[in-house]
Amino acid sequence: MPLRTFELLIEQAQQQEHQASLALNQAQLEQQNYLQQLAQIEQYRLDYCRQLSERGQQGLTASQYSHLQKFLTQLDTTLEKQKQAGGYFANQIEQCRQHWQAMQQKKRAIEWLLEKKQRERQLFLDKQEQKMMDEFVTLQFARRQQR
Repeated sequence: MPLRTFELLIEQAQQQEHQASLALNQAQLEQQNYLQQLAQIEQYRLDYCRQLSERGQQGLTASQYSHLQKFLTQLDTTLEKQKQAGGYFANQIEQCRQHWQAMQQKKRAIEWLLEKKQRERQLFLDKQEQKMMDEFVTLQFARRQQR
């Protein structure tokens, strides 16, 4: 394979690695946003419970209490669903990380092959040069012998 082909493959692998890195960063950002949203909902629930307690001390009708309790149950359900979604984000990050690592490994393998090819080519050129030098010395020696 020509060296230029390897160079093109490395460029392509670098682009793939970069894209995988961007995807990993995006997945981490989405998880961060998710965690912030979850914390906000938990804080809202805590504030709502505090408010419910304060209102309860002031006196609530059974209907008001039932309504507030129903809303609290809905908040708990929402929180539970949000927490279950957390697994999705962790899984997404892990998949992106594995893909990124695979792209890094692919790039390194191509770089290694290119370096090997370059070493082989340099060795070939060095041998060719040595052969030419040997032939030159042999010719010079032969000419001296003829004189």
